Amino acid sequence: MMQKKVAVIHTFLNSVENFKKLFKEKLPEVEMINILDDSLLQEVLANKGLTSGVIRRICTYAIEAEALGADCILNTCSAVGEAADIAQKLISIPYVKIDGPMAEEAVGMGTNIAVIATAFSAIEPSSRLVENTAKRMNKGVKVNRWFAEGAYEALLIENNREKHNQIVIDTIKGAAKENDVIVLAQGSMHHLLPLLPDMDRPVLASLETGVEQLRDILGI
Repeated sequence: MMQKKVAVIHTFLNSVENFKKLFKEKLPEVEMINILDDSLLQEVLANKGLTSGVIRRICTYAIEAEALGADCILNTCSAVGEAADIAQKLISIPYVKIDGPMAEEAVGMGTNIAVIATAFSAIEPSSRLVENTAKRMNKGVKVNRWFAEGAYEALLIENNREKHNQIVIDTIKGAAKENDVIVLAQGSMHHLLPLLPDMDRPVLASLETGVEQLRDILGI
């Protein structure tokens, strides 16, 4: 049996090592092909949404990943997730989203769902993903958008991870007072889960379930 290959599309340099570690833990028998373009996220942020250039590059990377022999493509960035939907129409292999399983889990858990983001580029795509997932599952939900004001700048401009973490944690705790389940829109917030032991509402992150879904998709 030939080794399965997964092409992973990254928009953030630091995510490459995080996903290498996850693949080693969850899918050690799978070959990981990394495609990194950090200009994608910058362009989405600058234009407050997808551009034709971002969509074109995502489609190009998908076509090239299939040509490289990938059995599946994993999109790791919620900000460009809707471009992946377009790219899927151009290829014959699955192009899956890291936050797909998280959205399904959230819809299954509650009707009032908070989506928390630190970047404006992520909050709308992630919220629409949950809303569309609910429609597909025939469940009525209310998705509430929560923006962690200042967290993104604290991390990337001030290089103050502690400040970033506190802003996000405070936002999560505020959202928990009004919602059944909390969704963290970006994988960069995954590391905060151990810092929330006293939460009385479930808080969901995408990385582990997003990688674990590949086992079923690849049939391994």
